[in-house]
Amino acid sequence: MTSRVTDFATDSRERPLEDQRNIGLFGATSLGVGAIVGGGILALAGVAFATAGPGAIVAFALNGVIAMLTVASFAYLARRFPESGGIYAYAKKVLSIEVAFVVGWVVWFASILAGVLYSLGFAAFAAEGLTRGLPLLGMSAEWTQGAPLRAALALAAILLYAATLVQRAAGGGHTATIGKVMVFAILIVAGAVAWVVKSPSELLARLDPFLAAGPTGVVQAMGYTFIALQGFDLIAAVGGEVKDPERNLPLAMYLSLGIALAIYLPLLFIMATVGAPPEGIAPAAAANPEGMVAEAAERFMGVGGYWLVIGAGVLSMLSALRANLVGASRVAFAMARDRTLPRRLGGVRGSSGTPAVAVVVTGLMVAVIALAVGDVAAAGAASSLIFLISFAIVHWAAVLAGSRTDHARPAVVPVIGAVLCLGLATFQAFAVPEAGTVVLTWLALGAALYLTLFASGARMADASAEARDPDLARLRGRSPLVMVPIANPERAASLVDVAATLRTPGTGRVLLLSVVRPGSGSSGRDHPALRDAEAVLGESLQRSFESALVPETLFTIASDAWPEIARVARVHDCETVLVGLPDLTEPGIEANLERLLGELQADVVIVRAPPRWRMDDVRRVLVPIGGRGDHSHLRARLLASLSRSGDRSLIFLHAVETATSADERHRAEREIRKLARDEAAGPYEVQVDVTDAPVQAIIERAAGMDLVVLGLGRRERVHRPVGELARAIARSTDVPLVLISRRPVRSLGGLSSAGFRLT
Repeated sequence: MTSRVTDFATDSRERPLEDQRNIGLFGATSLGVGAIVGGGILALAGVAFATAGPGAIVAFALNGVIAMLTVASFAYLARRFPESGGIYAYAKKVLSIEVAFVVGWVVWFASILAGVLYSLGFAAFAAEGLTRGLPLLGMSAEWTQGAPLRAALALAAILLYAATLVQRAAGGGHTATIGKVMVFAILIVAGAVAWVVKSPSELLARLDPFLAAGPTGVVQAMGYTFIALQGFDLIAAVGGEVKDPERNLPLAMYLSLGIALAIYLPLLFIMATVGAPPEGIAPAAAANPEGMVAEAAERFMGVGGYWLVIGAGVLSMLSALRANLVGASRVAFAMARDRTLPRRLGGVRGSSGTPAVAVVVTGLMVAVIALAVGDVAAAGAASSLIFLISFAIVHWAAVLAGSRTDHARPAVVPVIGAVLCLGLATFQAFAVPEAGTVVLTWLALGAALYLTLFASGARMADASAEARDPDLARLRGRSPLVMVPIANPERAASLVDVAATLRTPGTGRVLLLSVVRPGSGSSGRDHPALRDAEAVLGESLQRSFESALVPETLFTIASDAWPEIARVARVHDCETVLVGLPDLTEPGIEANLERLLGELQADVVIVRAPPRWRMDDVRRVLVPIGGRGDHSHLRARLLASLSRSGDRSLIFLHAVETATSADERHRAEREIRKLARDEAAGPYEVQVDVTDAPVQAIIERAAGMDLVVLGLGRRERVHRPVGELARAIARSTDVPLVLISRRPVRSLGGLSSAGFRLT
C-alpha cells in the first residue's frame, strides 16, 4: 500500500495578495496617473484633432464626464470589495461566474491592447527622437526609419518591465510618472506665457471652425480617445495590495483622474491655439497625427518644446505600459484563482510575493500582439471599445450591489454612466468596424476555451466560494432552498443539522416537509398520522433552534409520500433535496427511491446517521474517489460548508487494484490530486492505496472516520439507486454517511457511485 499527501492550505505559491498589502495612497495614485496621463493624449490627440478639429477638446471633456461617473461606481464597489481583480472581481460578486469570465476575459485583453498601444507609442517617440537627434551628433539616422527598430524598442520595453514586475511588487516605479507630470506642467506654463505674448484674437481665430466635423466628429473622436482616460480601473485591479483600501482605493481613483483632466484640457487648448499653424490644428494633425503634439510644442517653445514632448512621450508610454502590465496580470491572477484561467497563472513568487506567472504570460501576449499589429490607432480603437463595454458592466454591478444590500443607494449615477458607456461603445463599433471584429473574435475564442477547458473547475471553485462567503449568494440575488422531507422523528435532528450545514449562508432557506397520509381510524388530535407529524415537527424545530436555524415548515396530505416530495420540490424550485437513507431491505423502497430521484430536477443529498448526530462533532472526513476522478459541484459545496465551522481532517482516498498498471495508476493519481485541489476549501490529504481489495480497503478506512462523503452520479439504465460501495459501507460500519448527487442535465433515472461502476 502506498500513500501520497498534499497540503493545499500551506502552499505559499497560492497565498492571496490580500495578505501582502504594501501600496499606500501615493503608490496607488501614482499607478493611476502613470496609466492615464501622457501616453493616451500624446498617441491619440493627433487622431482626435484630425477627426473633430478643435472640437477634440470637447471630446476629451465629455470623456472626462463619463470617466468621472465610472469612477463613482468603481469607488463604491472598491469600498465593498477591496480585493485584486477589479472589474472581474466585481462581476463575480454580483453576477455569476460565467459573466465574470466574459468580463475578465475582455478586460484582460483590453489591458493587453492598452499595453500594446503604449509599447508601440514608446517605440514611435523613441524612434522619432533618434531620427532627429542623431544628425545633430553627426551620426546617420537612416536606420531609425524602418519598422524593425520600432519593433525592437517596443519588445525591449515590454520585456524589461515584465522582468521588473516579476522581481518586485506593484509598488514603486514612480520616477517616470513624476517626471512626465513635471514635463507637462512646463508645457502648460510655457503655453500660458505664449498666450500673453501673442494676440488673443489671432489665437482664438485658429479655433474656427470649432466643430470642423460637426457633433458626429466629436462623438467619433470620443470613441477613438476614451482609452486616454483609462487607468483609474487599474487601481481597482490591485485592490488586494493597497493599504487601508476602503479609504485609499476611491481616493486614489478620483485623484488620478482629476490630475489627468487638469493636465489634458489646458494642454489640448494650448495645442489648438498657440501650438497650431495659422490654418488651424486639423490639417496639421491629419498630416502627422503621431507627431502633432511635438510639432505643436515646437511652434511656441522652439526646439526645446519639441524635445520636451519627446521626453514626455517616452516617460508617459513607459509608465502607462508598466501600469497596464500590472493591471492585466492582476486580472489574470484573480481569474486563475477562480479556475477561469489555467491554475498555474495563480502562482505567487515566494521571494517577492508577485504573481510572477501571470506577469510573464501577460507580457508575452503584449509582445506578440505588438509585433503582429504595429498600428497605434487600431490598438487604441479596439481597447477603447472593450473598456467602454466593461465600464458599463461596472455600472450595472454597482446598481445590483446597491439594491441587494441593507443600505440601498441611489442608482441614478450608475444608470446614467452605463447608458453613456453603452451609447459610445455602440457608436464606436459601427464607426470603427475593425474594433468590433477584434472584440467579437476574442469573445468567441474565450467562449470556446471556457466551455472546453475552464467551465468545470470554475463552477467548482464558485460553488465552494458561495458556500463559504455569506454575502456572495445575497449579492447575486439568490435565495436557494434546501428541502428536507422528514417522516421519522428519530432522524429529524440529524437531517436538520445537515441542512443547516448545506444551507447557503446569509440567504439560503430550509423547508421542512412532512407528508401526512390520510387514513381511517381515530380522528382529531388522536389521529396517528397527526401525532407522528407533531413529533417530527417538535424534534425538527428543537434541533433547528440549537443550530440557530429558522426553517420554513410545510405539511401536505397525500396517500403516497414519494411523488408528493417530487411535486413539492418542483413547485418550490428547490435547489437541494435532503433525505434520510431508508432501509433498503424493505419491499418497494428501492423502486420508490429510484422513482423519486428520477423525477427530481435538484441536487440530492442522502444521509445515514445515528439519532441526534451533529455535524459539529465531525473531525475526520473521508472522501472516496473513483478512478475517473469525477468532479462534483455539490460535494465541493458540502466540503466548503464543513470548513465554515471548525478545523477538520479531510482525506481524499483512491483505492486501486494491485494489478493496475503503473501508467494507469499515475494517471488516476494526477486526476485525484487535481480534483482535491479544486474541491477542498481548506487543508486536505490525498491518499492513493494499492490493494488487492479496493472496496474492502475503503470500508476499513471508513470505519475510523467521523463522516464519509460519497459522490453519486445519476446514470441511465441503473436499477439500483444506491451503488454497492455505499451499501457495503452502510452494512459494515456505523459511520455517518452522506451520499450526494448533482442535478441531472437531462431527466435521468437512477444513481450509481461516481467513479465506482458498482451496482
